[in-house]
Amino acid sequence: MTIEILMPAIGSGTTQGKIVQWVKKEGDRVSVGDILAEIETDKAVIDLEAFDDGVLETILVNAGDADVAVGTAIALLSVESASGDAVASLVEQPALDATHKKEPTRNAVVTEEAHSAKHRRYVASPSARRLARELDVDIASLEGTGFGGRIVRIDIERAAVGVEQHVDVLKQSDETTSIKSIPHTTMRKTIARRLQEAKQQIPHFYLSIDCSMDSIMAMRGQLNAEVDASKDTAKISVTDILVFAVARAVKRVPEINVRWTDEVVIQNAAVDVSVAVSTEKGLLTPVIKNANQKALGEIAQSLKGLAEKARAGRLKPEEYEGGSITISNLGMYGIKQFSAIINPPQAAILAVGAVVKQAVVKENVLGIGHVMNMTLSADHRAIDGAVAAHFLAELKGLLESPYKLLM
Repeated sequence: MTIEILMPAIGSGTTQGKIVQWVKKEGDRVSVGDILAEIETDKAVIDLEAFDDGVLETILVNAGDADVAVGTAIALLSVESASGDAVASLVEQPALDATHKKEPTRNAVVTEEAHSAKHRRYVASPSARRLARELDVDIASLEGTGFGGRIVRIDIERAAVGVEQHVDVLKQSDETTSIKSIPHTTMRKTIARRLQEAKQQIPHFYLSIDCSMDSIMAMRGQLNAEVDASKDTAKISVTDILVFAVARAVKRVPEINVRWTDEVVIQNAAVDVSVAVSTEKGLLTPVIKNANQKALGEIAQSLKGLAEKARAGRLKPEEYEGGSITISNLGMYGIKQFSAIINPPQAAILAVGAVVKQAVVKENVLGIGHVMNMTLSADHRAIDGAVAAHFLAELKGLLESPYKLLM
């Protein structure tokens, strides 16, 4: 029997997806667990797996085509009746109609060499497939040099060098070209839409506060000195400490841990802290779940792993959805102060600047100290000004007196 492979819904709110690459080709036999294609959603690139054995009969949506809605048929799989029932039980299988039938586009006579080339199977590691996508290399055109003909990263890199040299020649031949058009990715279009909606629909208000970081910087130096000595754990960053402190400030001021709806204000039960991570395709916000219950070292390890997955486009929906509050830290770029746009459905985002040395007055004595600015953007529908001010004051107190983080 023939069944439809549908565009899957990945995470809540996902309405469409885009085929980045078909790993299998028409005529290929597939087994349960085989990767059929790579699909780009608004947050990540995910692998589409086969749920049953069969033959990939027809590809209905080609790689690179426009986004298609969730539930749209993207391919046809020919399976045995018994195994087909298993697949059919996983998704609704609408009856095929004329729009799903692919008209023949090939010549009636196909040479054996051309047929073999079309249906040639190739094997590539996940890292090689990601690199091919990043460098815009057609992986299906390569001959693998790995074991058993497997396509490895060096094959992609060699092909990319050839492409770059060809592009350089084209540029030299057209010196009048000064404008480059970069098509929007699904992720970039979604980020743009969500930011525009957030800025237009959420009544933002902003509170800013300076925080002495002398004690925190001294504590961080001691912790990282021990890390260097042991070499068993990751170094502690300022962002790690901020997640640790923000989670505890949210726990102490639960009125900040809310979401707005038209009917009610929802009080979040857990304290989940999102962290803005910059990637080549846009900004992602992986979430540290139950951050108030995690040790500082545990937060550092979790954040490092999530950031790596975010940059590789491999975050799972449960790793970036939800969250109580977002931290956006641009201090590593030397930015002293900025304000951020709220990340719905959250009601607050904390913009953090660089820790800088500057003149400070302590007990009427002028000196040099480490100072960091924090600016809170809050949704005035769900959070009052006094609540936001209370939260910032609590957070400032924790950072300026780190021993309170243990209480």
